[in-house]
Amino acid sequence: MAEKDQEAVPAPPRNVRVIMLGLMITMMLAMLDNLIVGTAMPTIVGELGGLNHLAWVVTAYTLAIAVSTPLWGKFGDLYGRKGIFMSSIVLFLIGSALSGMAQDMGQLIAFRAVQGLGGGGLIVGVMAIIGDLVPPRERGRYQGMMAAVMGIATIGGPLVGGTITDHLGWRWAFYINLPLGAVSLFVISAVLHLPKKRIKARVDYTGAALLSVGLTALVLVTSWGGTEYDWGSAQIIGLAVLGAAALAAFGWAETRAAEPIIPLRIFRNANFTLMNVIGFIVGFVMFGGVTFLPLFQQSVQGASATNSGLLLLPMMLPVMVVSLFVGRATTKTGRYKIYPIIGGAALIAGMYLLSTMDTGTSRLTSGLYMAVMGAGLGFMIQMSMLVGQNSLEMRDMGAGSSTITLTRTIGGSFGVALMGAIFSSRVADTMAEEAGPAGEKAAGSGGQLTPERIEQLPAQIKEAYLNAVSHGTHQVFLWGAAIAALAFLASWFVKEVPLRGAGPAKDDSGSAGDAGPDSAQAEAEAPAKV
Repeated sequence: MAEKDQEAVPAPPRNVRVIMLGLMITMMLAMLDNLIVGTAMPTIVGELGGLNHLAWVVTAYTLAIAVSTPLWGKFGDLYGRKGIFMSSIVLFLIGSALSGMAQDMGQLIAFRAVQGLGGGGLIVGVMAIIGDLVPPRERGRYQGMMAAVMGIATIGGPLVGGTITDHLGWRWAFYINLPLGAVSLFVISAVLHLPKKRIKARVDYTGAALLSVGLTALVLVTSWGGTEYDWGSAQIIGLAVLGAAALAAFGWAETRAAEPIIPLRIFRNANFTLMNVIGFIVGFVMFGGVTFLPLFQQSVQGASATNSGLLLLPMMLPVMVVSLFVGRATTKTGRYKIYPIIGGAALIAGMYLLSTMDTGTSRLTSGLYMAVMGAGLGFMIQMSMLVGQNSLEMRDMGAGSSTITLTRTIGGSFGVALMGAIFSSRVADTMAEEAGPAGEKAAGSGGQLTPERIEQLPAQIKEAYLNAVSHGTHQVFLWGAAIAALAFLASWFVKEVPLRGAGPAKDDSGSAGDAGPDSAQAEAEAPAKV
C-alpha cells in the first residue's frame, strides 16, 4: 500500500515533566496494588476468614481490569482523555477505600472488583496521554521512565506491603492509595490541558458485552485451570468454548458497529499487529518468570520470603537500566527496530540459562542468569507500546493503547497458568519417581511447600522435593525460551517507520505502516495544549 504522510507533531510541552509526575504516581498505584495486597493476604485471611475464597481477592481484581481496560481506552477516544482518566482514578480510589473498610471476605472481593474497574483505566490512560502529548521520537524517553516505575514497584511492593501490614495494619494496604491518588488527581487537574471533545456516536454496548464475556471466560480458564478444576474438566472446557465463541462474535460485531470498542482496522497495520504479538509474549514470559523465580530461590536456594521483592532485584534492575537507555537512544536516533531483536535474543538466552539451574546453582549464578533475562525485557517492554502507538491514527490512540495493554495482561495470565500446569505436573512426577507415595503426599497439590515445611521433611523426601522443584523450573524456563523465540522471530518483521516528530521535515515523510495516519484526520485533531 502506498505510504502516507504522517501528521506533524510538535515538541513535548514545556511542563511535561510536571505532568509526568502525576502520571508516574498513577502508574505506581496500578503496579503496586496487587504486590502490596499479596503481602498482606495472610493477615487479611486471619482477620476476615474465608480462606477458601482467598483466590477471588486477586481474581476479582484481575477480571475487572481485563474487562474494563478496552472500555476506558475507547471512552477516552470518544469523550476526551483527561476527564475519563481522572474518572478511572476516582473509581480506583473509591474501591480502595471500600476495600480497606471491608468487614468480611465477600465484601472485600466485591470492593476489589470495583477497584479493578477503576484500575483498568490507569495504565492505558497513562500510555494514551503520553501518546497525545509527546511525539513518538521523544516518547521512548518517557515510556522508559514508566518501565522504571514498574521495576521499582515490583521490587518495592512486597517491602512496602510488609512494612504497612506490620506497623499500620492490613487496611492501610488499601488506604495508602488515597493520598497518592489525591496527589495524582491534583497534578493532572491543574497542569494537564487536553482538548475537550465529544463525538456523537452510539456506544458499542453489544461489543462491550461480548468482549466482557469472552475475557471473563478466558481469565477464569487461566485462574481455575489446574487449581479449582482439572484442565480436562467440563467446567474448564466449557469456559474455553464460551470464551472463544464470545470473542468470535465480538469480532463480527465490531465489523458492524459505528464506533467499535476495538476498531479492527488497526490490525491492518502490520507493525501494530506484530507489537501485540510481542506484547503478549513479553507478558507471558515476564509474569511466568516473576512467579517461579522466587519459588526456586526460596525452595531450592533457601532464600527468605520476608523481603520477596529483593529476590527479583537481579532481574528488575536491568529492566530499569536498559529501558531508560533504550528510551534515550530512541529519542536521539529515531531508530528502534534493533532493540526488540536484541531483546528477543537476550530473552531466549536468559530463559535458557535459567532452565539450566539445579540444586547446586549458586545465588550469584542465578542472579546473573536473571540479569540476562531482565536485559531482554528491558529492550522489549516499552517497544511494543512505542511502535504500536506510532502505527496509529490519533483518533485510535486510546483504543490501540488499551489493546496492547490488554494483550500483555492476557499474555501474563496465560503464562502463569500454563507454566503453573507444567511446573505442577513435573514436580508431581519427580516426587513419585524419587520418593514414591510418601513423596506425592508430601508434595500435595502441585508440590509447593513453604521453606519451613521443607526443613521439616525427612532427608530423602526433602532431597526429592528440591530435585522436583529444580526439574519443574527447568521445564518452565525451557518452554519460556521456546515462547520467547516467537517474539524474536516476530521482531525481524517489524518495519522501521520513521517516528513522528523526528526532526526535519524531510525526515517526516513515510508510512506509519500499512494504514498510516491520515493527514486530514491529523489536521482535524489539533495537538494537545499544555
